[in-house]
Order: sequence, then structure tokens, then C-alpha cells
Amino acid sequence: MKSRKWMLLVPALLLLSLGFLSTASAAGETGTVNPIPDINIGIGNGGAGGSSTISIILLITVLSLAPSILVLMTSFTRIVIVLGFVRTSLGTQQMPPNQVLIGLALFLTLFIMSPTLGEVNQVALQPYLKGEINQTQALEKAAGPMKQFMIKQTREQDLKLFLDYAKAAPAGVEDTPLTALIPAYAISELKTAFQMGFMIFIPFLVIDMIISSTLMAMGMMMLPPVMISLPFKILLFILVDGWYLIVKSLLLSFNT
Repeated sequence: MKSRKWMLLVPALLLLSLGFLSTASAAGETGTVNPIPDINIGIGNGGAGGSSTISIILLITVLSLAPSILVLMTSFTRIVIVLGFVRTSLGTQQMPPNQVLIGLALFLTLFIMSPTLGEVNQVALQPYLKGEINQTQALEKAAGPMKQFMIKQTREQDLKLFLDYAKAAPAGVEDTPLTALIPAYAISELKTAFQMGFMIFIPFLVIDMIISSTLMAMGMMMLPPVMISLPFKILLFILVDGWYLIVKSLLLSFNT
């Protein structure tokens, strides 16, 4: 079998070699050889080309940081953590699915942040698109409303921790550096979300304790308490209109 394969392969290689040589000789006779196009990739160092290239690089950088901006500078962190606590306390495993919880968190974030985003659009984005201000001025103006939103939800001791470490003493909110405000806001949101999650856990924990004690008193120690407590927890959550109360609590927590 191997000898037959080699017998078929050798003529094919000879034909390819003859075809290549005939093509090369024909090109030499006619004197016309198709040139290989040059591809040059470079970054301009001046003029309009350089500025446009830098603008594209900055745009790509902002887009790559968009998930971090969404998570750490908006209400998304608190909302998605609280919703995760709700699912864990119910014990429904993957119900609702992650896609549903994240989608709900995104739209609640958009609803809560709409006044702030509208102000950013009015004072920074629209003037920049009209050419009234440059990129640096647009970023400075856009940071103002975001700082106002974050500073309301940030605890003083958290912000003081980062300001003291950076040895900064801002005169006001506008002078507060984002490098200190963003991590302070993030840990403040984590604490608030865990506090709300603890309050959500309490009623479901009471149900689990009652069901476990009842089963032990009846001698049904081999029966998993989760199988009995899960329907009661879902029933309680439905009767009190749990999703309405959770979303209402989240909305009110950002108005304080």
C-alpha cells in the first residue's frame, strides 16, 4: 500500500514542479512579473493621521474598560449581588438563570443611572460631538455627574482610607480623584449589598430551622429538610410579592 501511495505522489510532485517552472519561464520571457503588494502597518507621529490614530487607540482603551466602568461606577454591583442573595436564600439552584438576573440587573442599572447618564450626555457628550470642547474637557465634565452619584453612596471612612493612603486632601467633590473614589465606592457597595442580603436570608433561615426541627421531632432524620422547606420558601416569597419588595428596596436604597 505504501509503495502505491509513493507511486501516485511522485508524478503529482513532478507535474507541480513542471507547472511552476513553465510559469517562471513564461514570466521571464515576457518580462512581466506580478509584484507582491507591500503591506505597511504603522502609527503616525504627527499631523492629522497621528491624532486620528491616537483617538482610535483611546477609543479602544475606553471600550476595553467598559465592563469595569459598568461594574464599579454604577449601581450594577449592589443590584446583582442582592439578586444573587435572593436566589441563594431561596435555594432554587439555577432558577432564575444567570442570564435573567444579569439582564434584570442591567436594566435596573440603566433605570437608576438614567438621570446621571442624561446629565453626562448633556454637559459632556453633546458638546464634544458638536466640536465645542476637546476630549480632555469632555472627560472632565463627564466625571462630574459620576462623582456626584458615587459620593452619595460612599461611606466617609472608605473614602478617607484611600485619600489618606494617597496623601490627598481634595477641597470638594469635583477635586476628588477617581483613583480613590472608585475603589471606595466599590467596597461601600459591597458592604451595603451584603447587609441587604443578610436581611433577605433571615426569613428563609427561620423556615429552614422550623422544618428541620419538625422533621427531627417526627423522627424523619433521613428525609432531606430542603425537599420540604423549598416549597414553603417559594410559597412565602410569592405571597409577600418578593420580587416587588426586593426591587423596591433596591430603588429606595439609592435615593437615600
